[in-house]
Amino acid sequence: MERLHPYDPHRIGTYRLLSRLGAGSTGQVYLARGDRGRTVAVKLVHHGLGAREEFRVRLRQEVAAVRRAGGGAWTAPILAADTETAAPWVATAHVAGPSLHQVVAHDFGPLPAPSVRVLAAGLAYALRDVHRAGLVHRALRPSHVLLSLDGPRVVDFGISRAATGSPAFPSPGFTAPEQLRGGPATAAGDVFRLGAVLAYAATGRLPSGEVPEPGSPPALLLRGTEAERDLARLPPDLYALVRDCLDRDPGARPQPDEVLERIGASKAVADGRALEPWLPPTLVAQLGRHAVRLLDREDAGPDRPAPPQPPAVPPSYSVPPAPETESPAGPSRTASTAVLLAVAAVVAVLSAGTVDAVMNGSEDPRPPVSGTRKPTTSPTSPPGATGPSVAAAPADPGGPSGTLPGAYLGSWQAVRGTQTWRLTLTPGSPGERVMALTVEDPGFTCAWTAPLLSASGPVELDASTVTSGAPPTCTPGVRSRLLLRPDGTLRREPVSGGAPALDYTRA
Repeated sequence: MERLHPYDPHRIGTYRLLSRLGAGSTGQVYLARGDRGRTVAVKLVHHGLGAREEFRVRLRQEVAAVRRAGGGAWTAPILAADTETAAPWVATAHVAGPSLHQVVAHDFGPLPAPSVRVLAAGLAYALRDVHRAGLVHRALRPSHVLLSLDGPRVVDFGISRAATGSPAFPSPGFTAPEQLRGGPATAAGDVFRLGAVLAYAATGRLPSGEVPEPGSPPALLLRGTEAERDLARLPPDLYALVRDCLDRDPGARPQPDEVLERIGASKAVADGRALEPWLPPTLVAQLGRHAVRLLDREDAGPDRPAPPQPPAVPPSYSVPPAPETESPAGPSRTASTAVLLAVAAVVAVLSAGTVDAVMNGSEDPRPPVSGTRKPTTSPTSPPGATGPSVAAAPADPGGPSGTLPGAYLGSWQAVRGTQTWRLTLTPGSPGERVMALTVEDPGFTCAWTAPLLSASGPVELDASTVTSGAPPTCTPGVRSRLLLRPDGTLRREPVSGGAPALDYTRA
């Protein structure tokens, strides 16, 4: 989570915005509070998409579909929406919990068998509600499953379609073989995804082992999906269920009702709640602390008119936000503001995965001018970064299709002098933000984001914008290029400006 930017609105509909939760491919998501005190997540559609009538038609259909299927106890329902305004938006219930992916990949590791059984029950109930409404979810995967104290919740029906809809976009390791061959998205395909999610939750691995990166050709994805199943690490009482969900014959897969019966759902969950504490004690304690802090979170302040919106720009470029009003070397914040910032950091952990947050950046941190300390001159990297420069390739002005290769994804770190550089790359296509970057120094801290410019040939990032810190210490940067080196490091170098490259290692 991060503070509202200067160009962000302060109210959307009847909701007062508190902070940013993240960004997805279709819009910016905010943490907000309604007039009656309910905390919600509000997605504001990107300006360019809102101007397209075909997108509005699709959005209307999806809102109607989610309202039919998303009112169950195991989903995050739509509370309000306006698809006709100049800037369409949708408000859903905010689930105070991290994603399954965040928990398994970063916070805890594979879940114990009792937790996976409750997870299976909640997901099966959610799919049953979706299928009874004549829909398929099509996007069930660990990042779209949130873990709350009450139980799991399925979110993001953004690509849900009627059961007669078009083929689903392939997700490595989670898309059923028949869909990878070009078949339509079906309820049986959702059950295949359920089996893959349960295998991941219980073992930390996909049942097909290593899978190709997102954006790979369907034939390559199909080879990964049809590989020999690796289910040996599954608990014995889950083995048969997961095996049957992953059957290559769609007709042989169990229906959600059968999954509920086989898992003993009535002994695990009821009325949308887990009957007993269902997560390991360390996660329960963490979620409890976070829930209390979220309830105690102060409002963002009195209503103020929103600043003028920036002009529309092509999707491959970003509009630099107005400079922050405080530099890192400025006056200390009040105790109340410090508490808000601490809570924002906590909610960021809770909300990881609620949206597909895609960020990026390139930058120029300069130490504050104080006493004899002088600012540096590097526009993109800290002074003295080592390593030979990578030959520049012509930029592709057409905004090539494709997504950021999987080998680049994750967290990277570099240290130079007193500065620590932390770079995070997340999935995304050209025009979407795929990288977040911070640099920390004893005298200042700066942060940037920027979108992906090119995903084919040389991987290039567009010019960055400052999200934390103020000039002259923190300034926007130029386009930069990413290169994976044979020794496993990631090199980032500016395309222009003459600044040296900087090599990062996996964090």
